[in-house]
Amino acid sequence: MRLLAGTLVLILSAGPAVAAPPPEDEVERVVTRHVKALLPDDGIGGAAVALRLEGRTLFFNYRWADAAAERPVTTDTLFNLGSLRKVFEATLLALAVQSGRIALDDRVADCLPELRPDRDISRITIGQLATHTSGLLLPQDHPPWPNWGHTLPSFIDAMNGWTADIDHQPGEQHIYTHAGYVLLALALEHRLGQPIDELLGDAILGPLRMDSTLLPLRDDSDRGQLSPEQRLRSVQGYSVDGKPIGEPGDQQGYYHWPGTSQMYSSTRDLAVFLAANMDELAIEPALADAMALAQRGVYAMSPHNTQALAWEISHGDEPTIIEKYGGLNNAGAYLGLMPSRRLGIVILNNRGNQYPNEAGRRILLELSGYSAEHD
Repeated sequence: MRLLAGTLVLILSAGPAVAAPPPEDEVERVVTRHVKALLPDDGIGGAAVALRLEGRTLFFNYRWADAAAERPVTTDTLFNLGSLRKVFEATLLALAVQSGRIALDDRVADCLPELRPDRDISRITIGQLATHTSGLLLPQDHPPWPNWGHTLPSFIDAMNGWTADIDHQPGEQHIYTHAGYVLLALALEHRLGQPIDELLGDAILGPLRMDSTLLPLRDDSDRGQLSPEQRLRSVQGYSVDGKPIGEPGDQQGYYHWPGTSQMYSSTRDLAVFLAANMDELAIEPALADAMALAQRGVYAMSPHNTQALAWEISHGDEPTIIEKYGGLNNAGAYLGLMPSRRLGIVILNNRGNQYPNEAGRRILLELSGYSAEHD
C-alpha cells in the first residue's frame, strides 16, 4: 500500500505527460520543408524564421535579402512587418486600459475632438476599432486598391463623412479595416499625449530592448528616415513574380502624415516580443498583463475563430493558436503562438503573396505533435 500510495503521489505531482521536444536537426527539417512554399524556384527573395520551443529560441535563414546584390538574409535583417504593427498598437492600448487612461468602451469621438458628435463615427468605440468590429471600411481597406490616399485633414473628413449602413453597424459584424487602426493610433496619440512612435518606444520597444524595431518617419523619399546602416540591413521587396518593388526600406501606404509609417524589425527582435507574449521573459508585470489582455478573445468570428485586440485566435480540435498575419505586395510577416505546447514562431519574407501564415501554422501543428490522423 505504501508503495502504491507513493506511486500515485508521484504521478499526480508530475502532471500530464508531455512529449519530449524534437532534436534541433529534426526541427530544422520541419521548418525548411514548410518554408519552401515561400521560396519560389527562381531564387529571388528569402525568409527569416525565429522559433520558440520549450523556452529556447532557434533561428533559420533562407536565401536573399537582396538577390541582385547577393546579400543573404540574416537574423538581423530588417523586414517590413505590414499589419504586424497592429499587435504592438493593441498592446499599447491594453497598457493604457490597465492604467485607466482609456477604456475600450470609450467613444473614439471623445478622444478626438475633430470628429463630429452628430455623425455616425461618434458611435464607434475604441474597443470596436481594436477588434475590427466598428463597421468602418474605406476604399483603402480592400481591393480593387485605389491609387490615392489621405492627408490627415482629408482622413478626418472621410471619418466624419462615413455612413453606418445596414451592413456596417458598429459592434454587429467583423470587418477587417486598416483605417480603423489608423484612427486608433490617432486616438491613442491624443489621449496619451505623445506621437505613436514615442509611445511604442517608451512602453514596449524600450523595455524589451528591441533596438532594431523601428517606425521610420516619412520624408520625401520612398524609404523614410532610415540611417545608412538600417538601409543596408533592410530587405529588397519583390512582387509575387519576382520584380523589385521600391528600394530596401520601402514605405507604402495610403496615409501621409507622421505616425503612419510601416514598421520594420528583425527576427532577433521579434523573437523577444514572441517570448514576452508567451510569458517566458522576466518583464514588468504591467506589460505582461497588457500582453495577456491583448490576447483575450472578444468577438466570435466563427465557431473556431475569435478576434482579440489585433490578435486572432484559432481553436477547435487542434491546439489553440494565437496569431497575426501581415501581407503586402512585396513582403509577408507572421507571428504565431501555441501556448499549450510552449511553441511560437515568427516568419518574415520579402516577396508578396507568399502567405507565411499558412507555413507558420503547419510548422506549429507538426511540431506540437498534432497531425491530420487525429481528425
